[in-house]
Amino acid sequence: MTDYTNYLARQVMLGKMNRREFMGRAAAFGVTLAAAGTMFDTAAKAQEPKRGGHLKLGLEGAAATDSKDPAKSLSQFTFVMGRNWGDMLVESEPLTGAPVPALAESWEPSADAATWTFKIRQGVKFHDGKELTVDDVVKTLQRHTDEKSESGALGVMKSIKEIKADGGNLVLVLTEGNADLPLLLTDYHLVIQPNGGLNDPNAMIGTGPYKVTSFEPGVRATFEKNADDWRTDRGYVDTIEMIAMNDATARIAALSSGQVHYINRVDPKTVDLLKRAPTVEILNTSGRGHYVFIMHCDTAPFDNNDLRMALKYSMDRETMVQKILGGYGKVGNDFPINETYALFPEGIEQRTYDPDKAAFHYKKSGHSGPVLLRTSDVAFPGAVDAAVLYQESAKKAGIEIEVKREPGDGYWSNVWNVQPFSTSYWGGRPTQDQMYSTAYLSTADWNDTRFKREDFDKILLEARSELDEAKRKEMYRTMAMMVRDEGGLILPMFNDFVNAGSKKMKGYVHDIGNDMSNGYIATRVWLEG
Repeated sequence: MTDYTNYLARQVMLGKMNRREFMGRAAAFGVTLAAAGTMFDTAAKAQEPKRGGHLKLGLEGAAATDSKDPAKSLSQFTFVMGRNWGDMLVESEPLTGAPVPALAESWEPSADAATWTFKIRQGVKFHDGKELTVDDVVKTLQRHTDEKSESGALGVMKSIKEIKADGGNLVLVLTEGNADLPLLLTDYHLVIQPNGGLNDPNAMIGTGPYKVTSFEPGVRATFEKNADDWRTDRGYVDTIEMIAMNDATARIAALSSGQVHYINRVDPKTVDLLKRAPTVEILNTSGRGHYVFIMHCDTAPFDNNDLRMALKYSMDRETMVQKILGGYGKVGNDFPINETYALFPEGIEQRTYDPDKAAFHYKKSGHSGPVLLRTSDVAFPGAVDAAVLYQESAKKAGIEIEVKREPGDGYWSNVWNVQPFSTSYWGGRPTQDQMYSTAYLSTADWNDTRFKREDFDKILLEARSELDEAKRKEMYRTMAMMVRDEGGLILPMFNDFVNAGSKKMKGYVHDIGNDMSNGYIATRVWLEG
């Protein structure tokens, strides 16, 4: 079955979809009535998710500098942690990306989409026994608008000028209309905390399916089931153990030997090896994630656009996808949007490897001497190999790239968003607006290319409130061209998320939202056998 029909079958199994709805949605996806009927019957008879057991995850991406504060979450490790213990107001549907209710059970915009009213779910308890209130939601969002919070969601929250309670509702007044607002609130930093986290942002107390029992940054985190969870369709295992495994070989060995049930960041070069293990299955999902080489536009020598263009034309994207991703991905075009986004800007010429054009721009830049590129195994799977491959392709244009391999521990605090040329990755965001607001708006804390343009910011803000889709799509095209041709982003590839799990682990959901089932891996699966 396809990812989509697998998703529909899961909804049937969980009692969330009747036969009529399943048949209609499957038929709309091109499934014959006979096949859809068989799928429904099989799903309806399937065993309910088993409860109990101890789930062990071996995850890359942990660091000793990892923060307990969800506002400062940077790594793959803390991303999953936050999903275990916390909830957002809104979640996204795994296969369509559409917003679905979470702690906000419904919402309603004004006619101009500038004022939104969210009905906050009642009867939900925090892990400390305190009942969730609208005031907790208000203060959480207010905390993420404070620059001192260093929130990764600050770029998104700056468009909200007023946050207030109205009885049992949350009211958000925006600086301009935004039809995407519910999806923006799915940002994984926006975990709702008691009193907004103002008392203790590091307490890791939320409304999620699991309570944190221990956390040693860069080493391990453990969780136990939240007996008062307000949802019954998640949190199937009793306990979770997340083990930091930044070494790829160690992760593969741990999964193959049964020491863990799941690992992330599987290097495509090792997929065939893992497939030989009878107890293991590969879990790859296409989505919005992308591997990048980032230059600071405001730092010499990368403040010279001709040098940036030379480095862009020096990238052999097709070879990168084949050799680094093993074909598990697609070629990128130096802007962070692909076809999975609504209003994708079509018709932009694909940038290709062109040593002659690279040499032309390099000569025009006036630069001489090596260009220092910092990288690490934790930047993305195969990042060091990718840097070396890039080094070789650039030589044909007469460009010398010096590759410096940095230690994994501390890479996200000492190199990424600090050093002027490095490798990194992005998991994507639910909307184009959020992707650009998080990483390309001049005032965004995570503007890791230092791309700061008033004209770009102006278009971004105008597009946010434009309700005419044709006009909005053209604005997104203009923004994409600006980032592609004048920014510091080299985006050679959109990656599949390639992970692996034990065949004893069931219920894995392929989610286009982000890696590791959009971070919900531990809350969605169960164990058999």
